[in-house]
Amino acid sequence: MKHLFLRFISTLCAFVLMGVCAGSAHGFDWGRVKEGAEQAYRGTSGGLSNDEVVRGLKQALEIGAKNAAGSASKLNGFYKNPLIFIPFPAEAKKVKEVVETIGMKKQVDEFVMTLNRAAEEAAKQAAPIFLNAITSMTIADGFKILKGADNAATSYLQGRTMAPLKEKFRPVVKNAIDKVQVTRYWNPIVTTYNKAPMMQKVNPDLEAYVTDRALAGLFKLIAKEEKNIRKNPAARVTDLLRRVFGT
Repeated sequence: MKHLFLRFISTLCAFVLMGVCAGSAHGFDWGRVKEGAEQAYRGTSGGLSNDEVVRGLKQALEIGAKNAAGSASKLNGFYKNPLIFIPFPAEAKKVKEVVETIGMKKQVDEFVMTLNRAAEEAAKQAAPIFLNAITSMTIADGFKILKGADNAATSYLQGRTMAPLKEKFRPVVKNAIDKVQVTRYWNPIVTTYNKAPMMQKVNPDLEAYVTDRALAGLFKLIAKEEKNIRKNPAARVTDLLRRVFGT
């Protein structure tokens, strides 16, 4: 980074000198000198093309996705992480309140744990799904994202791939739900609630709920990884990342 800065300064000085020499008759135009220096700098080997920036952004997202999936898929990756913990479904809050008052708090806690276990299990298969989405993602202006917020690349990915990601991830979640037997813990809760008089029947789509919360959690972790790469030079583990995020 130091040598790139020095190269820019030397180029700028050269243009200043040219401007001073030529400026006696026409006046000194600092804006023109600065623009010329920047153009010359971009033309050197130290400058970055939009293609390089895009490749750097995608590589950052690829690394972030792998790290996020690895972290989330560990035991308690969701369950013990406040950032991505999956709570009892909000639309079934009344169910939780009613069954807990009749002594089923243990069953409620076990159910919530299985929701998070399902997300952890599904996260084991998340990386290839994310990597495919990142590879196929097109970015018109890499510099705009590079100079954006700390989670700009993650937000871009989320905005353009959420629908296909959800479609591919839901069957993974279904298998995970079956494996950890979520419904085994849910059915006694909802059955007990629905037997109570004057209660509106509630039975949320658990597959959709876990899919949405699991993907949201994974995107939060990817955003965290992106921020780390932007802020922490030690996290730039490839030459391309150091080149793109070190400028």
